[in-house]
Amino acid sequence: MTEANYLFDKIFKPNETKEKIFLINESKKLTYIEFHEVVNKISNYLIEIDLSPGDRVAVQAEKNIIQLALYVATIKAGGVYLPLNTGYTLNELEYFFDNAKPKVIVVDDKIQSKIDSIASTSSASILTLNFDESGSLTERIKNYSTKFHAIARSENDLAAILYTSGTTGKSKGAMLSHRNLVSNSEVLRDVWKFSENDALLHMLPIYHTHGLFVACNLLAIVGGSIIFLEKFDVKEALFWMKDATSMMGVPTFYTRLLASDELNTDATQHIRLFISGSAPLLSETHIEFERRTGKKILERYGMTETNMNTSNPYDGERKAGTVGIPCLE
Repeated sequence: MTEANYLFDKIFKPNETKEKIFLINESKKLTYIEFHEVVNKISNYLIEIDLSPGDRVAVQAEKNIIQLALYVATIKAGGVYLPLNTGYTLNELEYFFDNAKPKVIVVDDKIQSKIDSIASTSSASILTLNFDESGSLTERIKNYSTKFHAIARSENDLAAILYTSGTTGKSKGAMLSHRNLVSNSEVLRDVWKFSENDALLHMLPIYHTHGLFVACNLLAIVGGSIIFLEKFDVKEALFWMKDATSMMGVPTFYTRLLASDELNTDATQHIRLFISGSAPLLSETHIEFERRTGKKILERYGMTETNMNTSNPYDGERKAGTVGIPCLE
């Protein structure tokens, strides 16, 4: 096996020692160096609790920077990341744990006792992570080293599992390899012309491919910045647009923005690219957004199993009600 960790080396390693700001939220700013120090602490801890290459790390927790670092640390330590929708019920979680057999489970403090009972037959380490970044995970990594050498993983090794109900019956775990995630980021970088000069306004959850892999991997691979907010809010979106160059959202983000009198050309002047996906964008929304702001939303189409498949062009006509042409590697 090669000594390289394919996904980490291609997406995260090129910028891990930069002093540039990587993540921004209401309370803090983290440089790439500071973020990767947290990643390395978590990676060291995962190895300490016997995470082996290919072991699953399942996470159902509210969006925060530590959770994003846990994703990168899982990859760097050779594991397989399994993000779970915060809306999943205990019955659903029990099925996922039985099906994926995670070595590590990370949940909010509020449901730890319930998780203990449904995971009692497994040997998983159960940790907690709360919205405010408190919890046993944060406590346990405090004294670990900020240095870590990535565990070797090849391009065909499994990187993540995302459960999808896109077929009949119970949700299926879509298996994404290191190469799957890297190739999609490389393609989108070129198709959407992202660079280190970009700052992405990020108000999506990070338990699915849109908010985690499409958004975070893309900005990491180009060395850009992410305005990393808890969830979508019209006032927050309009406030942060002045510091952003791009925004990814679902159609409801745009319809809610259109309901605000403050949405106009001045509010959006710094944004070079508005992207919409995860559900169909009505032609009326596309047309009205352009009328109000002078900006044409770029609609695209992807699946949990594949990430992005098609996109309207960055340069050229973006047709309302369509999802464009294939994104070719």
